[in-house]
Amino acid sequence: MVSTDRLPAFAAMSFLLIVVPGPSVLFVIGRALAQGRRAALTTVVGNTLGAYLLVVTVALGVGTVVERSVLVFTALKLAGAAYLVYLGVRAVRQRRSALQSAFTAGDPGHGSARTLWEGFAVGVANPKTIVFFAAVLPQFVDREAGHVVVQMLLLGLVFNVIALVSDSAWGLVAATTRSWFARSPRRLAMVGGVGGFTMIGLGVTVAATGRKD
Repeated sequence: MVSTDRLPAFAAMSFLLIVVPGPSVLFVIGRALAQGRRAALTTVVGNTLGAYLLVVTVALGVGTVVERSVLVFTALKLAGAAYLVYLGVRAVRQRRSALQSAFTAGDPGHGSARTLWEGFAVGVANPKTIVFFAAVLPQFVDREAGHVVVQMLLLGLVFNVIALVSDSAWGLVAATTRSWFARSPRRLAMVGGVGGFTMIGLGVTVAATGRKD
C-alpha cells in the first residue's frame, strides 16, 4: 500500500497546493462574501466531490502509465509543473477580476442543490487540481508495492480531506469578515496575487522534486 515515508510528504505537498487561493478557493470565498456561510460550505462539499471524481479518473487512466513508463511519467510531471507556473502568472495578472467574478456569480436566492452543483462543476474543472492529480500525485506512488490505482485513490482521499478542512476554513473566515473584504477591492486582489505567486513557486518545486525511479 502507500509508503509511510511518502505519505507525510504527499500530505505536505497537498496542503501547500490547497491553501493557495486558486479557482476553487476563490470561488468559495466569493460565495461566502456574496451569499454567506451556508452557501460557502455547500460549495466546499460540491467542490470536494468534483475533485475526488478527478482522482478516480486520473487513477484509472494514469495508473497503468505509472507502472510501465518512467519516461512518460517524468514528462507528465514537467508538463504539469510548467502549467502550474502558467496558472500562477495568469492568476497574478488577473487577480482583480477572478475573485470579483466569483463574488458576483449566481443568484443569492438560489437553492442548496444548485449551489452544490456549481461547486462540483468548479471542482471537476479546476485546472490546478487536474494538473496536481495527473502530474504530482503519481510521484508518491510506490510501484514496487503494487496496487497502483488503489494507492492513488487513497492518496487522493488524503488530498480531499485536507481540502475539505482548508476550504471550509477559508469559507468561514470570508463569511465572518465579508464586510471587511467587500469594502476594499485591493484586499480581494491581494488574495489572488498571493495565490498566484505561491502557485509559481509550487510549479518550480514540482519540477525539481518528486519520484525519479
